[in-house]
Amino acid sequence: MRETVHVELGARSYGIEIGPGLIGEAGRLIRPHLERARVAVISDENVAPLHLETLVRSLKENDVSVSSLILPAGETTKSWPHFTRSVEWLLEERIERHDMVIALGGGVIGDLVGFAAAVLRRGVGFIQVPTSLLAQVDSSVGGKTGINAPQGKNLIGAFHQPALVLADTDALATLPSRDFLAGYGEVVKYGLLGDIEFFQWLESNTSSFLCRDSATLITAVKRACEMKAEIVARDETEQGDRALLNLGHTFCHALEAATGYSDRLLHGEGVAIGCALAFEVSARMGLCSQEDPSRVRAHLKSMKMKADLSDIKGDLPTSEDLVALMNQDKKTRDGRIHFVMVRGIGQAFVTPDVDLGIVQQVLDEQLAARG
Repeated sequence: MRETVHVELGARSYGIEIGPGLIGEAGRLIRPHLERARVAVISDENVAPLHLETLVRSLKENDVSVSSLILPAGETTKSWPHFTRSVEWLLEERIERHDMVIALGGGVIGDLVGFAAAVLRRGVGFIQVPTSLLAQVDSSVGGKTGINAPQGKNLIGAFHQPALVLADTDALATLPSRDFLAGYGEVVKYGLLGDIEFFQWLESNTSSFLCRDSATLITAVKRACEMKAEIVARDETEQGDRALLNLGHTFCHALEAATGYSDRLLHGEGVAIGCALAFEVSARMGLCSQEDPSRVRAHLKSMKMKADLSDIKGDLPTSEDLVALMNQDKKTRDGRIHFVMVRGIGQAFVTPDVDLGIVQQVLDEQLAARG
């Protein structure tokens, strides 16, 4: 079972191939995109032992020469030192403007490598081969690339669309349970922001998703990619609708900064908690029903996911400090945080008119519940 989703951006349009066995067929699929038969692959220490050999073999079988760089795994890799290392390595490898760089890994590698490709020689082509659920449904699609700063998440970067995305769903079988579940935070986000039928489908397929049923994963990845592709086609550089994709992210990014971008909180876990918080604040403001936050949290818990601040181990800052971290969010304008709020499941919207007193009240209640 294979699916294809198109991202329509005129001359920069590209396809997202979804299904099993794609890494083993990468050479055949990538070869038509190459002006010369040479690529540079950047991966990380977790992914490379699992998938790099298969990718390299497939490329060589299609007469493509390959060089590779393996970076440390983890969110801290999305930083200036590893970005600098990547760019300088690509220059040492004499990657030219019309060459292709391949990002093999999860969201960290995809974001970092995409940013390196965006600035190298003022822009070289790159291909996303996402190996995590989070990357397949979200970060590999849409051309957002970048690294983190001490002041906040993804504050340094560029829009740079890939030439192709290969989402091999077989790779999801190799994910540790926590990483797989964290990726679900980005999956459910799509139902919550704009498709209640998709959310209902997810509610009905909890067990098959947890079992990593192939057909269920392909269906979920396809629908998430379709929704993102539609939004990106309307608003590539996040001037309007694309900000909806940040449902839960204002809270998430503050929590990631508060936990030092460490494994205390994975990005998808932060997104899930952030979505639950967004629904709770929306309900307190009278924007959606009181039942919606409970339904969202119940579903997250049925998926064995983090849903509350109490699910984060270790100390957290005060609500005032968390709100201060939110002010570093990219959606902040003229000193006002633009939150993604909801009028119900599948009905997200962006607004600066959020009562920060209610935000702090919700945060204070959850912080107190941590004991």
